[in-house]
Amino acid sequence: MNREVLLSYRDKYKAELDKCVEFWLKNSVDAKNGGIYNSLDRTGRIFAKDKAVWLQGRCLWTFSYLCNQYGYQQKWHELAKSCLGFLNKYCIDPVDGRMYFMVSEDGLPIRKRRYFFSEAFYIIGCAEYAYAFSDEKALNTAKKYFHFVKNIYLDPIKNDPYKITPKYINRQMIGFAQAMILLNVSHIMAKCDSENAHDYIAFAKACSNDIIRFFYKEDLNALLETVGQDGEFLKDITGGRTLNPGHAIEGAWFLLTQAQNTNDAALVEKAKNIFDWSIDIGWDEKFGGIFSFVDVLGYPPEALEHDMKLWWPVCEALISSILLYEHTGDGKYFNWFEKLDNYAFNHFSDRQYGEWYGYLHYDGTPALDGLKGNLFKGPFHLPRMLCSVERCLTRLCDNYS
Repeated sequence: MNREVLLSYRDKYKAELDKCVEFWLKNSVDAKNGGIYNSLDRTGRIFAKDKAVWLQGRCLWTFSYLCNQYGYQQKWHELAKSCLGFLNKYCIDPVDGRMYFMVSEDGLPIRKRRYFFSEAFYIIGCAEYAYAFSDEKALNTAKKYFHFVKNIYLDPIKNDPYKITPKYINRQMIGFAQAMILLNVSHIMAKCDSENAHDYIAFAKACSNDIIRFFYKEDLNALLETVGQDGEFLKDITGGRTLNPGHAIEGAWFLLTQAQNTNDAALVEKAKNIFDWSIDIGWDEKFGGIFSFVDVLGYPPEALEHDMKLWWPVCEALISSILLYEHTGDGKYFNWFEKLDNYAFNHFSDRQYGEWYGYLHYDGTPALDGLKGNLFKGPFHLPRMLCSVERCLTRLCDNYS
């Protein structure tokens, strides 16, 4: 790949990142209560005011990370600080220390869920903020909640907020998402809390081992989303056969990062396999884009939205493909990068109002009036991807010979 092509892509991704960041700064900030509004229509108008807690944590991470990557900007710092203040003040249940999933615009609890994703993004947000702005209090919060969530992962029944005991569970299953997110959290904590990096490195290894042990299935050419408690393939239930290609591809670059951190050549091969399997079964050859869900045995998927095209799987595939190209030099990964880039910028990118549509119909036309944010879409997957790809392309250009 010649350097001029790499430079052209790099500039394209930086320009798209600038537009994405400006969209959220312009439209989402809650100057009265703190944090961000996450429900934005195509133009950036707020259409609902309840706030997703995990998106406050994601926004905290994103704008702190931008300062760490591109240098200090006051408006980035102010938004990150606003999200941190909102999370600290309103989003933690004082009874058990768990975090809410959704609160009102002024911080009243609305909904709480069993899984620990709100806490996970609070951790990385606090850690990245501490790293960017030398905030010891934020780092201590990240360390406290890392150990809190680690204990939940290691003993989920004991730490279940709904107090469900095994005798009431007729089918015990485990999900890929928990190990995957904690692998990424561990990597961020090792960077931001370097004095204790060895502890995070050890836990990252445990998480990556769990992913390979339980969910990585060479006989199926698949990374499964849900398995039995001992990793068994639940072939007679739709949930056990379900693949989430975007999730698996996101996990692939987390595992590649782990492999690079530990010089684990075998894990690099597994990360490559996961990407190859997932993009092969997940890519829509007729209309383009990545299916939301696929049945590994070819049966009808359970989710009615299985053939929709969402913004975040393409984002994760762009990161994975360019990182795999950087690490392996294999041109097939750059070919995938270009194919994904072509689909994404022709279907998701909104040239008129900025940012990306969140949801497309199977044929690539915008769904839900082209909304830009809701309880699940906020300033995270897209800016993380644009920044990650731009940084990778910069490295490739710098190392070009």
